[in-house]
Amino acid sequence: MPFDAAGAQSDEALLAAYGRGDAQAARALTLRFTPRVLSHAARLLGDAAEAEDVAQEAMLRLWKIAPDWRAGEARVSTWLFRVTGNLCTDRLRRRRGQGLDGVPEPHDEAPGAEARLLSGQRAQALQEALDALPVRQRQAVILRHIEGLSNPEIAQVMEIGTEAVESLTARGKRALKAELAARRGELGLQDD
Repeated sequence: MPFDAAGAQSDEALLAAYGRGDAQAARALTLRFTPRVLSHAARLLGDAAEAEDVAQEAMLRLWKIAPDWRAGEARVSTWLFRVTGNLCTDRLRRRRGQGLDGVPEPHDEAPGAEARLLSGQRAQALQEALDALPVRQRQAVILRHIEGLSNPEIAQVMEIGTEAVESLTARGKRALKAELAARRGELGLQDD
């Protein structure tokens, strides 16, 4: 299949094509999903290097399941977010066993310009606030408000009911708001 045509196909059609050996379909899916999976993992883990490992593992699992994919049972994106979330949860559990000294500090590589520095500080504050949330709340908030998934999609990813998703996101948002409220001035968010 020509690469241009791959962009117009559904995720499921591309995965089925890859399962039949179409390398262009794999390339199209990689370009479509890797940035989102990487972003999701980075937000859950707070570590870019670990997120790259998770994104690679999640995509490898997608390639392995491709020949056996059963269309209509789940969306490819939902399945991929679920796998990514599970891989991140496993890594976070292993971290807890290390103690705080074994967890690397996140790197801030923001350029020196004042506006970009402030933006970097805001992103770091958000990540720190996300890191302070319980894992399930963090995952629900990220999927809903950063990745833009609907509550039913999140329910599928997290394997819970939509009411549980609503509860997790509401509690997570309240906790984030409380955590970030004290830092409004520091982050240049004061009302003038």
